[in-house]
Amino acid sequence: MKLSIFILFVFVTSLSIAQTTISGKVTDTKNQAIFGANVFLDGTYDGATTNDDGYFSFETSETGAQVLTISYLSYETKTIAGDVSTLNNLQIKLRDDVNALDTVVISAGTFEANDNSKVSVLKPLDVVTTASAVGDFVGALQTLPGTSTVAEDGRLFVRGGDANETQIFIDGIRVFTPYSPTANNIPTRGRYSPFLFDGITFSTGGYSAEYGNALSSVLLLNTIDEPDQEKTDIGIMSVGGSLGHTEKWKNTSLSVNASYINLAPYIALYPDRNEWKKPYEGAQGEAVFRQKFETGMLKFYAAFDSSHFDLTQEDINDSDGVRFKLNNRNFYTNASYQGILGNHWSIQTGLSYTIAKTDIAINETLGVDDSENSAHVKLKLKKRFNSRFKLSFGLEHFTTDFDEAIHSEEFTGNYGFINNNSAAFVESDIIFNKNLAMKVGMRADNYELSNEFNISPRASLAYKTSKNGQLSVAYGDFYQNANNGILKFNSQVETQNTKHYIMNYQFVNDGRLFRAELYRKDYDNLVKFDTASEGFDSNFNNSGSGFAQGLDLFWRDNKSIKNTDYWISYSYLDTERDYRNYPTKAQPGFANTHNFSAVAKYWIDDWKSQVGFTYAFASGRPYTNPNTNEFLGEQTRSFNSVSLNWAYLVSPQKILYVSVNNVFAFKNINGYQYANMPDVNGNFARRSLQPAADQFFFIGFFWTISEDGTDNQLDNL
Repeated sequence: MKLSIFILFVFVTSLSIAQTTISGKVTDTKNQAIFGANVFLDGTYDGATTNDDGYFSFETSETGAQVLTISYLSYETKTIAGDVSTLNNLQIKLRDDVNALDTVVISAGTFEANDNSKVSVLKPLDVVTTASAVGDFVGALQTLPGTSTVAEDGRLFVRGGDANETQIFIDGIRVFTPYSPTANNIPTRGRYSPFLFDGITFSTGGYSAEYGNALSSVLLLNTIDEPDQEKTDIGIMSVGGSLGHTEKWKNTSLSVNASYINLAPYIALYPDRNEWKKPYEGAQGEAVFRQKFETGMLKFYAAFDSSHFDLTQEDINDSDGVRFKLNNRNFYTNASYQGILGNHWSIQTGLSYTIAKTDIAINETLGVDDSENSAHVKLKLKKRFNSRFKLSFGLEHFTTDFDEAIHSEEFTGNYGFINNNSAAFVESDIIFNKNLAMKVGMRADNYELSNEFNISPRASLAYKTSKNGQLSVAYGDFYQNANNGILKFNSQVETQNTKHYIMNYQFVNDGRLFRAELYRKDYDNLVKFDTASEGFDSNFNNSGSGFAQGLDLFWRDNKSIKNTDYWISYSYLDTERDYRNYPTKAQPGFANTHNFSAVAKYWIDDWKSQVGFTYAFASGRPYTNPNTNEFLGEQTRSFNSVSLNWAYLVSPQKILYVSVNNVFAFKNINGYQYANMPDVNGNFARRSLQPAADQFFFIGFFWTISEDGTDNQLDNL
């Protein structure tokens, strides 16, 4: 009898357990029912899916504390822990999965350009296949909106800022001397090869609190994390040659590139407006070493280049012209590490060191020897609390030791400065949902020379207006030291300041991208002096000010026309500033009101070729005519240039490349040089400042020898 009672008790108990019901309703944050969501108890087979109205119900034999999991595609998985007896008539809301591909991306002021970016505007290989760029990443970026065409300079002038207001970083670490020095009216080039980089981020304003000492923009270059395979690249060019090799081991790889440029044969065939005693000759070498660990990546990057030339340039005040001789040596190295620390912490740290030496001789009577030693050390930590909130903070220090020696028949002297800047920054990424995200941060900089401590708030907000469109706004305060040309004479001048206001609309859909951006920059504390140029006898102050405002438009499309990729950009710039030795506020001589560029690339199957086209237009720039009383009151004529290139695939690993810059030989004028003294009629004579050559021709043969033949020159088209 007792046994029968025990069996009956076990049966009734089991029956009662089996009848425990778990139920509820699943909706999104807008109370819309979610159909087909999976609901189950962890570690069991007990579960159900929601019906058309979002309801679910199932029975379980489990008892005690359990974990109920609710999941559905494009929504965050949710878990509820509790006794099974309490998991009844639940009202469950699922939030959008902010890691989904269609999540809003903060884009105000920033052009992402790496292959893994959600918003890819300009990829690294675009650098070498853009007709007007001639392999220079700066040249390719000048086809994007926000930049001004200053053909005789070659550096980046962004949204009314001069070239010193843009800073360049490699793997997050500062590059102090990114351009090769050159003579007047001969454009410079970036020092670094685009082939070692797989990511470019060009921020035209409103950038992260992580970056400072830049008034206008930052350019971030990221070296390749891990090459696919071993390969050798050989280049034979009309101006020199190049050789590169990548060696790959299990967790280690090494890439090296070397190039040699000599313009003597080219100038012998196509003489230009300069009288060359020794045409430009330069050698460059780069190397990237990578060590992959289980939780991180260590990189060493090093680049060395040496260049020299000797020429005589026409000068209206010297019938014999001005002889200019230059020798430059530059070495840059950095080490960086990115890794995971555990518990959702990550680290990014690194340091760089630059040694730059430039020797200049003018007319064999004046010598200028510059020497710069600079370093940057940085530590950044990041904590991912969840998919919606991330916090990063860090410390960094910059140091520069600059010396200049001048020697002539009348004067010999040395001057320079040692500058130390330290900074701390903190920034958070807050994703409210798939449609709304915010980045807010603060930067604190201590400037040793001017004994200043500045706080710079930064904030940006992005809202997804539709499936493919979004609206972004950004604000930020930015500070920067005066440039070396001022600090070497007066190291006590205060930092200069801008405030950025940006509103951006972006539409991305199936290979098509449209961007429109309005901006306003207010300048304050700009450095002024009261002499013709900076010098020991100059009186410096920070009474300068200015503004820059405008509209940038960009459209890229690689889907609408078969085998065609093209982009169009336009910038309108309204700017004035009172700085340097300006007697009044005016549009500076480096600023164009209108800039337009169109780039197209078309693949021809039958010819195994890609043809490229670039058209650049820029309205005239202001200059001062001493025959009038108006400062910067006249403008040069508009700049026009059409460039073409042709790439012929000889075989999958061999390519023949030909390009012509300014194919129609437009007679562009960069400005005017006036005589120091008026003639007998009281007029100042002038000569136009034209490019050294109206056109530039380039021919190259490139051969890739890869490990298995899959990495080939077709990838470069």
